Amino acid sequence: MISTARTISVTINGTTYEREVDARKLLIHFLRDDLDLTGSHVGCDTGNCGACSVIVDGTLVKSCMLLAVQADGTTVETVEGLSDGDELSKLQQAFKDHHALQCGYCTPGMLMSATALLRSNPRPSEAEIKKGLQGNICRCTGYWNIVEAVQAAAE
Repeated sequence: MISTARTISVTINGTTYEREVDARKLLIHFLRDDLDLTGSHVGCDTGNCGACSVIVDGTLVKSCMLLAVQADGTTVETVEGLSDGDELSKLQQAFKDHHALQCGYCTPGMLMSATALLRSNPRPSEAEIKKGLQGNICRCTGYWNIVEAVQAAAE
């Protein structure tokens, strides 16, 4: 049998990890199963829901659509990296203050999408926020509170 394992090195939330991974392993499964970074969620496995969204080298990506070996040599940010210890980020606090979550399943992806949006556009309009979040599905909130939370974090 031919081995399809490959050693990769990835910096995640400031910590560099070197691991051997199967060439077919998705980044989301590497994060969750190999590194126990379970904040990003597996939702659809087709790139539609956005629950697995992370930031790779400054670009928002859906980690269920990227192989772990493709992340070799990159810097990845996950939802675990948003807070400073027990101190919520401004965006996380805004989600809390504006009740922008219910079940919480989509929340990590929403937070990462909003983080990417606010980095590229610190003062987005309501329409720009909606466009920035369009790759994320929430089945609980109806999105209004999520948009309000992003607006509050932008102020």
